[in-house]
Amino acid sequence: QVQLVESGGALVQPGGSLRLSCTGSGFTFSLYTMNWVRQAPGKGLEWVSTSNRGFGTSYADSVRGRFTADRDDRTNTMYLQMNSLKPEDTAVYYCTKGAWETGDRGQGTLVTVSS
Repeated sequence: QVQLVESGGALVQPGGSLRLSCTGSGFTFSLYTMNWVRQAPGKGLEWVSTSNRGFGTSYADSVRGRFTADRDDRTNTMYLQMNSLKPEDTAVYYCTKGAWETGDRGQGTLVTVSS
């Protein structure tokens, strides 16, 4: 069955950096669009980025220029490098397979940006 496992979340000060990872199994990773989404406390799911094989990577306006997503299809892993973190980036971060809002997703990893 499809499994997605995120890791790398932590408490970080404003202006800091984190690198999240997501490893997929149970499907042919290289064939799928993969996304990062997040959910802040008390809010709905928010799209962060999409890595579409052959079409590159796109980003939400709120993270463009600060976050970089990439993927390694040899190891079925995708990454989210997050720089210049802000308190409003605080959220549980998920990777999703396929459609960003309705696709399979993992258990998430918590990122807290606070001084």
